[in-house]
Amino acid sequence: MQKSENQIFNYGRAICYSGFRDGQQPGFLSPTYEQVKEDLFILKDHWQYLRLYDCDPHSDTVLEVIQKEGLDFKVMLGAYIVAEKNNSGCPWGGNNYTEKELLTNAIKNKKQIEKLIKLANKYPDIINALSAGNEACVDWTDHFVPVEKVIEYLRLIKAGAKQPVTFCENYLPWVGNLRPLAKEVDFISIHTYPVWEYKHIHEAIEYTKDNYNLVANAYPDTPVVITEAGWATNSNGRGIESHNVSERLQRIYYNDLMEWTDREEIITYVFEAFDESWKGSPHPLEPEKHWGLFKMDRTPKQVVRNLTNRTVKS
Repeated sequence: MQKSENQIFNYGRAICYSGFRDGQQPGFLSPTYEQVKEDLFILKDHWQYLRLYDCDPHSDTVLEVIQKEGLDFKVMLGAYIVAEKNNSGCPWGGNNYTEKELLTNAIKNKKQIEKLIKLANKYPDIINALSAGNEACVDWTDHFVPVEKVIEYLRLIKAGAKQPVTFCENYLPWVGNLRPLAKEVDFISIHTYPVWEYKHIHEAIEYTKDNYNLVANAYPDTPVVITEAGWATNSNGRGIESHNVSERLQRIYYNDLMEWTDREEIITYVFEAFDESWKGSPHPLEPEKHWGLFKMDRTPKQVVRNLTNRTVKS
């Protein structure tokens, strides 16, 4: 595969950032200014691009810290849109919304889009890309939004802000039901997770390359960015086999991913910076909680141990 000739922005290393710590979660308690500052100072010398998922108080704080501390990050900011239609294909409960709830969600989504545009115009030197949503069209999602409605949101964003616009989704829908959406975005954003698809480490990077090339070859004139790729370090066996995750395997996959994407200059947002205990089920080994390159206490896992000498706080 040749290096992309139509990159949407200059190549650099990228990472997904959500800074919620123990006792914090979206919609309730958010990280403080000082906590976000601590996180960004850990990341600043190693990643140029950050991805934020939501126009919430946490994102407000992140953008404020970047501006006030003079940090050299560029941010992909997303609007987190929620269900506007029931989805019987979701295995964990995406089919139980009332009509009133769905209508209320549509109003919330419009407000998210409006806030996204507002922040894009407030921080034009920090926010370099915008996303109209995250994993809202794939067949297993619990926050399903029809493609035609996502297109409406994309057009609103493009009319109100100057930054390039995308939609973040699993790789497979881009060669299926997202084809109409692909004509609307400035660049395509894909997610690729070999470990979720029962791939072992020896076949993982080739599978990631296949996922990327499937989409890139389908849209040769549109830039393709990987907005999520990573490897978990723990699992309770639900969805991911427990023997197929560890810090060692995460390090192998990350190093293979960086070697390939650095060489080909494919912008790839690694998922994710820090473990987040609020995610998924209450089980402590729930895989959703264990994707970070750093642990919840901000100490490094094997994969980034050479980047920092941080120790566990007393």
